[in-house]
Amino acid sequence: MQDIKDTIKEVVYAVMPITIVVVILQFTIIWLPFDVFLQFLVGVLFVTIGLILFLLGVHIGLLPVGEMIGSALPKTKKLWVILFFGFLLGFVVTVAEPDVRVLALQVDQVSGGDISRNILVYSVALGVGIFVLLAMLRIAFNIKITYLLAGGYSAVFLLASFTPAGFIPISFDAGGVTTGPMTVPFILALGVGVASVLRGKNSPTDSFGLVALASIGPILAVLILGVIYG
Repeated sequence: MQDIKDTIKEVVYAVMPITIVVVILQFTIIWLPFDVFLQFLVGVLFVTIGLILFLLGVHIGLLPVGEMIGSALPKTKKLWVILFFGFLLGFVVTVAEPDVRVLALQVDQVSGGDISRNILVYSVALGVGIFVLLAMLRIAFNIKITYLLAGGYSAVFLLASFTPAGFIPISFDAGGVTTGPMTVPFILALGVGVASVLRGKNSPTDSFGLVALASIGPILAVLILGVIYG
């Protein structure tokens, strides 16, 4: 019950500032039509209820399950199993990410359908899956994250020089939307579970950095998509 109360407070405190700002603007500067303003208030109510239910689902389901899966995979003592399911989970959780679908829809509309939303979603998901796989390798072999980040962003800037200019901002937006409310909790929990078994309790920081790595994958994927389309 306390978790529910804390979640409600967290969501109300998060939504209230933007609501207050819009209300102040409505009665001072913008003066939207009443029906539009009413739609905004109804939308705020729906968003608040939706976020409360979503965050409760994350805390009750996604986080525990992600950590349990992460703890169970290393016990198989097969590296390929860890890598395969790391890739698969990274892929499917990105396909389910609402932020990715919003970006894909906007790009599809702006491009007039030239860049299909499904192609963009699956390209981004593929990029995340590959880099979650690399993150599992990093945990398994204790590779310094600075090497992977430096190599990843070097590849990003190299590819950017060959990609049509229109794809570059989309690629970095793709990297941002993958750090959404669905992907981040699951990937972090997965990393915590894997690191707790492979690296032990003496290396708590091994489970972090997965999101930073995972956000490089979509950038590279969209840049490669740009090279193909270009």
